[in-house]
Amino acid sequence: MFKNYRNVIALLLFFAGILNYLDRAALSVMAPLVKKDLSINDAQMGILFSCFFIGYCLFCFIGGWAADRFGPRRVYSWAASIWSLFCGATALVTGFTHLLIVRMLFGVGEGPMGTTTNKSIANWFPRNEVGRAVGFTNAGQPLGAAIAAPIVGLVGLQFGWRIAFIVIAALGFIWVACWLLLFRDKPEQHPRVSAEESQYIVQRRPAGNTLNQPQHDSHSLWHYVFSLPVLGVASAFFCFNYIQFFFLSWLPSYLTDFQHLDIKSMSIIGVLPWLGATVGFLGGGIISDMLFRRTQDFLLSRKLVIFVGLAVAALCVLLTAWSQSVTSAVTFITLASVFAYMTPQACWSLLQDIVPAGRIGTAGGFVHLLANLAGILSPSITGFLIQYGGGYHTAFVLASILALSGMLLLAVLVRQKGVNLLRSQTSH
Repeated sequence: MFKNYRNVIALLLFFAGILNYLDRAALSVMAPLVKKDLSINDAQMGILFSCFFIGYCLFCFIGGWAADRFGPRRVYSWAASIWSLFCGATALVTGFTHLLIVRMLFGVGEGPMGTTTNKSIANWFPRNEVGRAVGFTNAGQPLGAAIAAPIVGLVGLQFGWRIAFIVIAALGFIWVACWLLLFRDKPEQHPRVSAEESQYIVQRRPAGNTLNQPQHDSHSLWHYVFSLPVLGVASAFFCFNYIQFFFLSWLPSYLTDFQHLDIKSMSIIGVLPWLGATVGFLGGGIISDMLFRRTQDFLLSRKLVIFVGLAVAALCVLLTAWSQSVTSAVTFITLASVFAYMTPQACWSLLQDIVPAGRIGTAGGFVHLLANLAGILSPSITGFLIQYGGGYHTAFVLASILALSGMLLLAVLVRQKGVNLLRSQTSH
């Protein structure tokens, strides 16, 4: 019996994030080889990156509902099995159409990840640890993107791009076995969790967990998801995601096509922005919890982290648009990643304090759906800008403008008065 078994849960979710983004980033890393082998141009590659999010966005919402209904243990095991299966199936494609279908089904499997992770954290961590828990578990995501460059890139060069997809699919199935063995939906249900730890967590869950459950709640789900505070969180999340999926989809191609690196050099240098993103995830969670301890103002501590993160990211992305050298471009992109990735865990933490526990999976799924519409728009818009528009320069400027927009929407829509009103309506 572990003294703090929730640390085991955090590690499981951390490794899930690594695998999720390793799988997701693999096509971006292998894009130069895949385009050549399957005769795909930049505009088509942008469509391929975006079609992943058609299935992904839909199942963000469905996955969140399912996590509330069936519990995160079952939902995560099915989701990870599906995304691993279709990651492996990528090795079998023979053309653009086949790859389009596989990527869409791959997105269906990955869709429930974010909201199911958030549901798991809401069940397993006390309020004073939520920021760090979200930051740590989600830090696996950019770390997965970071190791994708050297692992997938070097394996692809040595054995071919198809083998790379098979290897990472096998890792996903190994994780599923560990998840089923070690995870239960709540600490009070787990035989390896001490009574002391279980009681500590239950008594200190996020504020939303102390609100009435759906069966005692006179409000419909839509009362929460269409409230101004929840829409404000979704807006900030969308603007962060636009930058994230711009980098995730097009950074390897930017380094090879615009900065003229070979695939081997790109595989090494391309690690730096994602290591920066990992630092941002961890640092954002620590800073937001520290601010909360000092101010005892949950809303302010989370909003401040999001605001500063998006502001600095917007500036660095804008400066990248005028960078001509590899050194300056990678430096600005890495700094943008550090600060941009401070924002998502603050968004998830903020949502846990706004929405009641019985609605957090579904409401979180709706927020994740809206936020991940950026995944449909960002890669395809960037692809068309590269192929037919102003190129990478215009793409960077647009991403910067959207980051600034996220700051403004957060400031206007997420206010203490609106959050208090939502809580008072929920408690009646």
